[in-house]
Amino acid sequence: MKSSLLAPFAVRSFRFQWPADLLTSWGSEMENVILGWYVLVETGSVFLLTVFGSLQYLGTLIAPLIGMAGDRIGHRTVLCAMRAGYALLAAVLMALAFSHVLRPLHVFIIAALAGLMRSSDLAMRSALVAETIPADRFVSAMGASRTTSDSARVFGSMIGAGIFAAFGMGRAYVAIAGFYLLGFLLTLGVGGRRRMGEVHAHRSVWRDLHEGLAYVWDTPSSLAALLLAFLLNMTAFPFTYGLLPYVANNVYHVDQTALGYLIASFACGSLIGSIGIGLVGHAIRPARMTLVFAVVWYAMLVVFVHMPGARLGGISLVFAGIAQSLSLVPMSAMLLHGAGAFRGRVMGLRMLAIYGLPLGLLAAGALIDRIGFVATAISYCSVGGALTLLIALRWRDALWPLAAQANAR
Repeated sequence: MKSSLLAPFAVRSFRFQWPADLLTSWGSEMENVILGWYVLVETGSVFLLTVFGSLQYLGTLIAPLIGMAGDRIGHRTVLCAMRAGYALLAAVLMALAFSHVLRPLHVFIIAALAGLMRSSDLAMRSALVAETIPADRFVSAMGASRTTSDSARVFGSMIGAGIFAAFGMGRAYVAIAGFYLLGFLLTLGVGGRRRMGEVHAHRSVWRDLHEGLAYVWDTPSSLAALLLAFLLNMTAFPFTYGLLPYVANNVYHVDQTALGYLIASFACGSLIGSIGIGLVGHAIRPARMTLVFAVVWYAMLVVFVHMPGARLGGISLVFAGIAQSLSLVPMSAMLLHGAGAFRGRVMGLRMLAIYGLPLGLLAAGALIDRIGFVATAISYCSVGGALTLLIALRWRDALWPLAAQANAR
C-alpha cells in the first residue's frame, strides 16, 4: 500500500537517507545526555546546564542562510558537510577525554561549534525527503523519517548513559564518533538535485532570502505554523530536553541511568506518534492535528510536573511524546507542501523558530531558582496553551476548514 510506513523505502535515496539519519541521531542523543550530565555534575549549576542546552541551538540564528545554501547548491551537499563536521568535533572531544584534560569550558566551545550546524540538520533532512519522495507517499515518509530521531532518543540516550556510567566519556565518544562517520558515508549515497547553476550563481544572496521570507509572510498557514513552532520551542520543549537532567538530579534524586529512562520515555511516545503518522499519513488533516495536539502536549506536561517519582514521570512523558509527534510532524508536512523551490528556506525559517528553546531554557533556569520547578512549568504551559488558542483563532480560515490547503491530504 503506497501510504504505508514502508512505502518510502521503495525509493533508493530514502534507503540511504533513513539509516544515515538514524546513525546521526543516535550520536547526537548520546552526546546530549552525556554532556548534559557532565556539565551538571562538574559545575553543580542549573543555569550553566541551561547555557549548555542553549549553545546547541546557536545555529538557529543562521538556519535560514543554511536553508538558502541548500536551495542553491543542493540539500545533500550541505547535509554531508555538516555531518563531516559532527564527526570531526566528536573526535576532538574523544581525544580530550582520553588525555584527561577535558574541562567544562571545552564542552561549551564544542557545543557552540556543533550547535552552529546541528540546528539545520532536521531542515536539510526534511527538504531532501520532500525533494526525493513522490507526493502520494510524502506524509508517510515524513513520519518514517521522524522515527530516526525518536528512536535515537529512546535507545541512544539510554545506551549513551549506560556506556558513560560503565566505561567513561572517552570510550563513549568512540561510539559517538563512529556513528557520525557512518552517517556521513551513507549520506553520500542520498539522491537530490544539484542546484548550483548559472541562474543561482548570479543571484543576490539577500534577494533569495527575501523571497523566502516573502513566501512565508504571504502564506497564512506557513506564518501561523512558524509562530506556533517558536512558541512550542520556548514554552514546551525546555521541560522535555534541556531541563530533564535537573529533574533527574534535583527533583527525583536519581542517577544518569534514570535520566536516560526519562529521556527515552518521552522519545518512546514520540516514536509511537511518528509510526502512527507513517501508517495513516494519507488520512490526516495536518493543520488541525498540529493545533489540537499542541494543546494536548501542554496538558500532558502539566501532568508530568506533578508526578512524585521518576517511574510515574516517565509514564506521563510517554503521552507527552505522543502528543508532541502528532503536532510537529504534521506541521512540517504542512510547511513543505507546496513550498517547491523554497523548501530549504522555509525549513531554515522553521529551524530559526527553534531559537525559542534556548530563550525558554535560559528564562526557566532563572525562574526555577526564584519560584521553583513546578510553578515555572505551570506558568510556561498556561501561557503556551493560551497563545496556541490565539494563533488558532487569528488564522482560523487558513488552519481549521477541511477545505483549507493546510489540511490537504
